[in-house]
Amino acid sequence: MEGETEGARLKVAALADLHVGETDKHAFRDLFAEISRTADVMALAGDLTNLGTVQEAEVLAEDLHSCSIPVVAVLGNHDHECGCAEEVTRILRQVGVCVLEGSSTEIDGVAFVGVKGFAGGFGRFMLGSFGENAIKTFVSETLQESLRLENALRAVRPGRVVVLLHYAPIVDTVKGEPPEIYPFLGCSRLAETIERFPVSAIVHGHAHHGTFEGRTASGVPVYNVARMIEKPGGKPYHLIEI
Repeated sequence: MEGETEGARLKVAALADLHVGETDKHAFRDLFAEISRTADVMALAGDLTNLGTVQEAEVLAEDLHSCSIPVVAVLGNHDHECGCAEEVTRILRQVGVCVLEGSSTEIDGVAFVGVKGFAGGFGRFMLGSFGENAIKTFVSETLQESLRLENALRAVRPGRVVVLLHYAPIVDTVKGEPPEIYPFLGCSRLAETIERFPVSAIVHGHAHHGTFEGRTASGVPVYNVARMIEKPGGKPYHLIEI
């Protein structure tokens, strides 16, 4: 950002959708070690496990021992599949991961703010809270995630801020997926919340066949860092300098 010296810039390696399974022994150990040599912070944008089991979280935690830099993360929908999200979070925190759940942390002058986010659609195609209770409950989930994100953003000092999500905040980074499933890949309500605050960058995952880069209406860069997405440099992670 303007006014920051080059030496003060923080290198953030952002990655999502690891989908670690119980048999994936040391699948990411070498990658985490490489990231530790390349970046100052690793940011994991959800779907860290495949089914959200305790065993999968333990496999991931073992690989994270090879990471020697700070790690911040949010959970994704896969991490909630088995109803063990609290236990998954506990296991990751035991190995030093800062799991953000509507909260923030600051590393070398950069604030990291994170929520999982939720679905609901984009722009004028966003689902409205009208009709059956099931629809209202669905929309309420996104509203609650947006409120948690807003509260976390209010708590950080203005400056260099990175937002971690799992679900996409804009439609541009889900393009490449079938249009029929866009409403289930993210929601513009997340971007509307973020736009009210000075933010340096946004990272998310979830859209495995989406588009790497986009921007919010005010120009904040948004990166789809799902492991399957082709990124500059050919690595499964994207290196952002903040």
